[in-house]
Amino acid sequence: MDVKTGFFYLFSVVLLYAAFRVVTARNPVHAVLHLILAFSQASGLWLMLKAEFLAIVLVLVYLGAVMVLFLFVVMMLDIRIETARRSFWRHFPLAVLIGALIALEMAAVLMTGFRGMDEPKVAGALIDAAGQVLPYSNTQVLGQLLYTEYLLPVEIAAVILLVAMISAIALTLRQRKDSKAIDPGDQVRVRAQDRMVLVKMAPTPAPAAQAAPIAEESKQ
Repeated sequence: MDVKTGFFYLFSVVLLYAAFRVVTARNPVHAVLHLILAFSQASGLWLMLKAEFLAIVLVLVYLGAVMVLFLFVVMMLDIRIETARRSFWRHFPLAVLIGALIALEMAAVLMTGFRGMDEPKVAGALIDAAGQVLPYSNTQVLGQLLYTEYLLPVEIAAVILLVAMISAIALTLRQRKDSKAIDPGDQVRVRAQDRMVLVKMAPTPAPAAQAAPIAEESKQ
């Protein structure tokens, strides 16, 4: 077994373990952290497939932005662990059925879908404005396809991510009973007489039984 095969099995085993822990971790924060680990191992597999651009995008976009945002949202949300556990076991049979179907489909594709296929090659070359052929670059080819032929799907994905970000912010800013936040407008409009009120009260005379010992102590 060569080094490349060893790294493939290493990334695959860690990826499967992290994916399993995502759905079995009791703490939502731990589940998100394992999902981050799964994305990092998938990025390593992309590198081994010579898809450097997809690997770095997976690290920068998902690990550096999306998953960190998910982690902050999960940490700030008031998630009821017991309710989540009951819901998990209620839908567990359906989840097992769907997971088995996905596993069978992946096995069918891996065993029969890639036989006799050569390593993917460049379909065409990049040509600049002067008509000269540029050297092949994976990033340039993907960028040219994304912003010419697939421009509409890229814009739709950007809108979906924007809506997801706004929804996450709206969820974290909802009214909570245990929140100790204070409205800044109420702090600006506050007045001194609203904070402290002076009340005049008549002096209370000391009882006679207590006044006599106090007078004797003062004479001594």
